[in-house]
Amino acid sequence: MGITVNGLDELKKLAGSDLGTSEWIEVTQERINTFADATGDHQWIHVDPEKAAAGPFGAPIAHGYLTLSLFIPLFTELLDVEGVSTKVNYGLNKVRFPAPVKVGSRIRLAARLASVEDVPGGVQIAVDGTIEIDGGPKPAAVLQSLSRFYA
Repeated sequence: MGITVNGLDELKKLAGSDLGTSEWIEVTQERINTFADATGDHQWIHVDPEKAAAGPFGAPIAHGYLTLSLFIPLFTELLDVEGVSTKVNYGLNKVRFPAPVKVGSRIRLAARLASVEDVPGGVQIAVDGTIEIDGGPKPAAVLQSLSRFYA
């Protein structure tokens, strides 16, 4: 487990801090297929291993939004905020997908708490995140995520 803070005041003290890296997780064909079923995005590059093997990446690749959705479970390994009533995802400022995640790849999150700002009833945090691919020269995703924590 990463860093645990109790309450908004302790969270504010972490502004600008490196939160470290999560554990590696494997992106399996089963996970990709489940995401395709949930979203209705069954493009062959994701769900047809034979056709994808002959495609531009030589294998099926994860949906960019699947990679992005894994930010939350990876982030919860890095920071746990206790002593608050509500935690909500507020959105994203930036997202880029520099490299595809091939089936069977392992990914992890490296994150930094860029800022903590007061909002009515709580705080808003901005987290700079990089979803890395094990052995890859480029990351799978680079993003800034916004979350709110209420007292």
